[in-house]
Amino acid sequence: MENPLRLKSLNHISILCRSLEESLDFYLNVLGFFPIRRPGSFDFEGAWLFNYGIGIHLLQSEDPDSMPKIGHINPKHNHISFQCESMATVEKKLKDMKIEYVKSRVEEGGIYVDQLFFHDPDGSMIEICNCDNLPVIPLAGDTIRSCSLVKCNFQQQAQQQQQQIQQAVQMTQQQQVPCLSSVHLKEDYLPCA
Repeated sequence: MENPLRLKSLNHISILCRSLEESLDFYLNVLGFFPIRRPGSFDFEGAWLFNYGIGIHLLQSEDPDSMPKIGHINPKHNHISFQCESMATVEKKLKDMKIEYVKSRVEEGGIYVDQLFFHDPDGSMIEICNCDNLPVIPLAGDTIRSCSLVKCNFQQQAQQQQQQIQQAVQMTQQQQVPCLSSVHLKEDYLPCA
């Protein structure tokens, strides 16, 4: 496979927010991200979050009233997808949190992938799935790999990322990290000063 730009990985996704506080609450307490240090030289409000090997950068909109209205949940819209351990657990949690969602199921050659779609506070679509059931089949060549096998190949990278996260948490605990006082963090997130 060609890599003309010599890319290594996906680093982060930026999301424009009507309310930084509401979006922080959602990404921390619903999706399980944790805050990481953001450069102090930025002259606009925002927050950087990390988990699952991906960063989410929240950006406070300069004109929240001009942002598009939140529409109906449409699985065909742009979305961020996360794999989960148990679809039943995710569905129960979404019900408990009173988050509206749409269910979908994909079938390919007798393999089923279940999906749940819902919006973040700004209307960005989130998908939760058991997509690792579906094999990754390159269009060129005869190699067939399942997402589960790919995960196994990257186990060492995942361990290294986990170590980096633990080091970042320890460093942050030793320093004062400013955050919005109205955001309620669970005990397993980084403490804020």
